[in-house]
Amino acid sequence: MLRPNKHNHPDKTVLYASFLILKSLKKSRVIHYNDLLLLVKDKIVNGKYLFLPALNFLFLLGLINYQPKTDTIEYIEKKNETV
Repeated sequence: MLRPNKHNHPDKTVLYASFLILKSLKKSRVIHYNDLLLLVKDKIVNGKYLFLPALNFLFLLGLINYQPKTDTIEYIEKKNETV
């Protein structure tokens, strides 16, 4: 469950890691898995533990797709997107 509480630091959460991933994917559309991992690790202390839950969260929302042949993450643009 993704519920914030007073003990969570805003910059060390799955939602923030998801935001970083989505922000970079909106610019580039397709990014290699390792490049995204390095991005999250650079921006968040111990970000390697938040990376996979953030990817899972974005995949469940239908915003990303993983391409196993090229080992890349692709941003899926939604029509009528309000965000």
